[in-house]
Amino acid sequence: MTVAQPSTPASYFHLLRRHTLQEEHNPLIVFTPKQLLRLKAAVSQPEELTRGAFRPVINDPEAEQNTAAVERVLLASGRISYDMLAERKKAEPDKISTAILRVEQLYPLPSEEIKAELAKYPNLQEIRWVQDEPANQGPWPFMALNLTEHLGGKPFYRVSRPAMSAPSVGSHNVHLTELATLMKQAFS
Repeated sequence: MTVAQPSTPASYFHLLRRHTLQEEHNPLIVFTPKQLLRLKAAVSQPEELTRGAFRPVINDPEAEQNTAAVERVLLASGRISYDMLAERKKAEPDKISTAILRVEQLYPLPSEEIKAELAKYPNLQEIRWVQDEPANQGPWPFMALNLTEHLGGKPFYRVSRPAMSAPSVGSHNVHLTELATLMKQAFS
């Protein structure tokens, strides 16, 4: 089985293409929030659709320009990565010290790809998993159990809403307030 949460049209296209071209068709579960359909930042160029392949982990091209300056890596999946990119522009306008890696495939865990991306940052101090969902929902419980052992002893923290029985707060204004708090926690 494959569980994925693509964040770009090209990633979604290549995921479906890879699944179709596999000899053995295993179940494919894809989480695609409707917000990405309206989000202007969630676009792909035609070249991204015609070339390349599905990447389980998408690197941060801005942070790769000066890997020695990066001390923190934020891992995320789906739409929240766009919120994090916007917040980083405000929080770190001059020098990028936080890299944002998008984990497009949640299961099977792309641990080797994640380790390869983390290895690019020689001064890495900590890794955080950022999610919009409450702590007891979303990818965090799986990541905490399965990814921690592959991080080479680096501190691994969660940034999310507190554990809740409901997947959302039920109020758009409360949601925006909680999202702003999440972004501050991710970059502090």
